[in-house]
Amino acid sequence: MESLNELKAKVKKGRKRTVSVVNAADKEVLLAVKKALEEDLCTFLLFGDESKITELATDIGLIPSQWNSDMTIRHVENNHEAAKQAVLSINDKASDILMKGKIATKDILKAVLNKAYGLRAGKVLSHVALFEIPNQQKVVFLTDAAMNIAPDLQQKVEIIQNAVQVASAVGINVPKVAAITPVEVVNEAMQSTMDAAVLTQMQQRGQIKGCLIDGPLAFDNAVSYQAAQQKGIKSEVAGNADILLAPSIEAGNALYKSFVYYANAKVAAIISGAKAPIILTSRADSAESKVYSLSLALVSAHTF
Repeated sequence: MESLNELKAKVKKGRKRTVSVVNAADKEVLLAVKKALEEDLCTFLLFGDESKITELATDIGLIPSQWNSDMTIRHVENNHEAAKQAVLSINDKASDILMKGKIATKDILKAVLNKAYGLRAGKVLSHVALFEIPNQQKVVFLTDAAMNIAPDLQQKVEIIQNAVQVASAVGINVPKVAAITPVEVVNEAMQSTMDAAVLTQMQQRGQIKGCLIDGPLAFDNAVSYQAAQQKGIKSEVAGNADILLAPSIEAGNALYKSFVYYANAKVAAIISGAKAPIILTSRADSAESKVYSLSLALVSAHTF
């Protein structure tokens, strides 16, 4: 895959799915809903104040009455109830994907993690981002830039598995995973290099399946074949990584924002590890970015 636009073509090959939006009274979210409806990507359940949603939707030319079969507004009094009802709609098979609207991330995650009705699947929840970076020949995944602060070895195993699940859904059958560290050699003073070496060995012995893992790899060795050659690194992963595994949230978050703000990358991102894909886009994200994330969730939904 070379561009995020290819996600939309993949979406249209599958069955039409339904997205539940938690508090849809947000202009950028509704612009994304409008674009998705116009491109016939999916249908929507919009939870929130019906009058506010209708007013904002009408202002942007999204007339609810014109989308009766594809967009349903369900009135709820507050964000807590909107999150609960949206999560329940997934458990009841009325929808397939959860999407954040005008609600704080911590509040939507409370509903997701609720022991009585939430979407926990017994796995680590992790952020999986897919980037289209100018002048690069293919898209690349980055994980985890937003959820797990300082993952231990077992958490890294699950973060990899979550990313591999999404990568497989978009058509990368045996993704190459680079365990990113500051250096490309094992150093006892750097726990990330120790973890990377163990993850590599675990994959080689069949304890982590569905991918190839190599590490420790510094960022340049993971993404540049020339840099890997100069360091004498011989690996199927080095210089050709499909998934970049960040050692910590600090590294992952910095890489994420560097790609977007310095490299003008386009990005799609979802939360993996729950019973359904979760879209937690930022309020700063454009409608276009939200549609990309929506497309990634739609493509991945059948694997959850």
